[in-house]
Amino acid sequence: MTPCTPRRKETAAPLALTMGEPAGIGGELTLKAWLRRDQTPTFFVIDDPDRLRRLARTLGLPVEIAVIDTPQQTSATFEAALPVLARRLAVASVPGAPNLENAPAVRASIEDAVASAMSGQAAAVVTNPVHKETLYRSGFPFPGHTEFLADLGGMATPPVMMLVATGLRTVPVTVHVSLADAIKTLSTERIVAAATIAHAALRTDFGFAKPRLAVAGLNPHAGEGGALGNEETEVIVPAIAALRANGIEAFGPRPADALFSARARKDYDAAICMYHDQALIPVKTLDFDGAVNVTLGLPFVRTSPDHGTALDIAGTGNAHVSSLLAALGVAADMARRRSRAGA
Repeated sequence: MTPCTPRRKETAAPLALTMGEPAGIGGELTLKAWLRRDQTPTFFVIDDPDRLRRLARTLGLPVEIAVIDTPQQTSATFEAALPVLARRLAVASVPGAPNLENAPAVRASIEDAVASAMSGQAAAVVTNPVHKETLYRSGFPFPGHTEFLADLGGMATPPVMMLVATGLRTVPVTVHVSLADAIKTLSTERIVAAATIAHAALRTDFGFAKPRLAVAGLNPHAGEGGALGNEETEVIVPAIAALRANGIEAFGPRPADALFSARARKDYDAAICMYHDQALIPVKTLDFDGAVNVTLGLPFVRTSPDHGTALDIAGTGNAHVSSLLAALGVAADMARRRSRAGA
């Protein structure tokens, strides 16, 4: 291996990769990630091996599939073949056409991955994108992956989403709700809770000794002293005061339109944002193909590519693997730091 070739980041146990929506691009990404195995940590995928074999043939990807019985068998097979812990689909998947009958296998793949992580057989969970509409129609009672993972982890408090891109980390305080509901439900307590979890994760999982948090305003110009809204003075400023009283270096509220410039990003390690798009737009603008979704506050490490199932290009071979590669790398880094910290 030449000095300029990236070296694979290894963990004490392999990473567990989930199936995701079988009709989406998750399978293609999994195959392509294994083909880049000199640059990825060791991982196994919980999926239907026959589906992956068919997909590899269709796409012309030279991937051998090895069915394993336990995660511990991953390291012995990873160099020669993609290790697959089998979760069989009810019906053969068709690219671009989600099938309700396969929803139980998608859900079981996530449950298996979490069980592996909770038992120490996997160092982290990396999730391929799911098709939420199909899961909802199958009776899935959670708004998304994050809430399901929190339930599987036995968490009493909601976890926190962080988006990671090159040179930027953002944390939305409100997530999968309408903008109107985000404004109604935004509170000092929610800001403090999200920022506190993010601060702890930046120390334990990302290696920052003294994390700096920039807190975004909600309104244009951060409310312009109340002329453009009162949320800053009534909700956000008290949250920043509470964080600082707890020893957390937080500052703001900063106008969101100036918070994400290259110069501004040098002043903080993560931006605490008030709603979903305020956090995701800058991340996807900076690094659309390489951004990673990280769930903070879980008893295990979880990352995911920061994109959806891309049903429109499923089965075409045109899916970009960059975000999944980044998700695997970030998960490995977090798992190693958490292990060193004894967390």
